[in-house]
Amino acid sequence: MFGKLKGLLKYLILLILIPIILFGLYTWGTLSWTYSSGERAGYVQKFSLKGYVCKTWEGEIVLVSMPGTQAEKFLFTVKDEATAKQVNDSLGKRVKLVYEEHKGIPSSCFGDTAYFVNGIQVLEK
Repeated sequence: MFGKLKGLLKYLILLILIPIILFGLYTWGTLSWTYSSGERAGYVQKFSLKGYVCKTWEGEIVLVSMPGTQAEKFLFTVKDEATAKQVNDSLGKRVKLVYEEHKGIPSSCFGDTAYFVNGIQVLEK
């Protein structure tokens, strides 16, 4: 009797443990694999720490190609506190953001966007 119960318990543990491990590997893969990377230049107009449980830095940069044209917004996430401080210090200035895009991230706990900024440079006018 106890042998059958012990076998059933092992089966249930594996049934629960395997999906958790697979989900963890998938999450690790989406966060470590870069789909694309690039740079965007414009003016940071909004930057804030958001979230109920998982706090992330979320920002918005306005991309202006030529005077008189419609401005495009680029939404981004910053994971690193040092980079977040640099972005905060550059509000209202023309900057160049260096980012990486990660597709398929399973939760907004890692950020609201797929674009993660890992560098910033203030541009002279």
